[in-house]
Amino acid sequence: MAVTKTAPAAATVAHEGILRRQSQRESAARTYARSLPIVPVRARGLTVEGADGRRYLDCLSGAGTLALGHNHPVVLEAIRKVLDSGAPLHVLDLATPVKDAFVTELFATLPAELAAHARIQFCGPAGTDAVEAALKLARTATGREGVLAFTGAYHGMTEGALAVSGGARDVRVTRLPFPQDYRCPFGLGGERGAETAARWTESLLDDPRGGVPRPAAMIVEPVQGEGGVLPAPDPWLRRMRKITADRSVPLIADEVQTGVGRTGSFWAVQHSGIVPDVMVLSKAVGGSLPLAVIVYHEDLDVWRPGAHAGTFRGNQLAMAAGTATLAFVRENGLAERAALLGARMLARLRALSAEHPCVGDVRGRGLMIGVEIVAPAAEAGERPAPADAPLACAVRSACLDRGLIVELGGRDGAVVRLLPPLILTDEQAEAVLDRFADALAAAERAALASAGRSH
Repeated sequence: MAVTKTAPAAATVAHEGILRRQSQRESAARTYARSLPIVPVRARGLTVEGADGRRYLDCLSGAGTLALGHNHPVVLEAIRKVLDSGAPLHVLDLATPVKDAFVTELFATLPAELAAHARIQFCGPAGTDAVEAALKLARTATGREGVLAFTGAYHGMTEGALAVSGGARDVRVTRLPFPQDYRCPFGLGGERGAETAARWTESLLDDPRGGVPRPAAMIVEPVQGEGGVLPAPDPWLRRMRKITADRSVPLIADEVQTGVGRTGSFWAVQHSGIVPDVMVLSKAVGGSLPLAVIVYHEDLDVWRPGAHAGTFRGNQLAMAAGTATLAFVRENGLAERAALLGARMLARLRALSAEHPCVGDVRGRGLMIGVEIVAPAAEAGERPAPADAPLACAVRSACLDRGLIVELGGRDGAVVRLLPPLILTDEQAEAVLDRFADALAAAERAALASAGRSH
């Protein structure tokens, strides 16, 4: 089922030349460009066209940024309206009609209890900047330094955000177990695993000799994205809210990737019904353009003027695009649509696991989906089977060969992640799953054949 389209020789040469110059001139830190050697030149909705003439279904969506897909008409119209109006594009933190409209629309989508007492801080342009602001806010408001974070977390690439991400080492950060079924840290899974994780947290905080003084904040992703698409169980998240509230510890919800309808609710915390003290927002909230904010309870608003700033926090085009995106998702029930379509996609993907030994687990919420790839030749009864990162890479490559863009995540880099835009149609969802199933089968056959030859 490989997608082939013969490109003119000149286009192929241009495509290869751009990629070659990129590898020669760009940093060794580049990531997506290594695994996705394409040169996008046009895009609309779910579809991306490369310089070589090939077309792809994009289930990466700018790492979840493109809630409405590429170049949605309402987003383009909002951007053009600002450009044609002659409004300033760079305003620092001054008040503008564009900003006022954005804040009004954003507050209309927030959990009502938070919106009634909310303050907003515009940060630098990326989610990691907003995480830094949230940590600084909590430390300023509480006068404390320590932070509670979770194994497998990802909050950004700046120093403070990295410190609260999984794998980092910072003496001010206490790492807590994040509940999951397939690879439960306690070997329990389900309700028992989540309950054990909650008790661990409670005991650690209340033990006078536990070595953990009362922290400035707890930061949590309602669904761990880079950590492998791990939804936090709703009862466990409610327990975290109670644990923090009872101890006057601000709870920070990182909704950078989960927000704006992605998980089947406008904000992922709404699945559990909790109201965090701080919400970190970026990606889709800017309607495809750089924008990052934190929204927090007014009781925490103890900053002095200038305590947190950023030159590009007044991006008018991003605010206009964000307002249009927020309104379109809300008015068209796209969060509810994501819940229904995501459930159907998860069901079909889970059916694949019965046919393919390399599918260890299928999980997700709404249109935030993960398929964990494991060694297909694992010993019978070995559960969970060992993660197979090379095979996951082969699946990703086979998907690209078939015109499907996906990426990997998870602790071992073995979780294929699907983040399609919320405007995904039923027909497009079927096409995505058909291509994925074909790629999965091809990669698995090659892996089994290789294993047979090696023996």
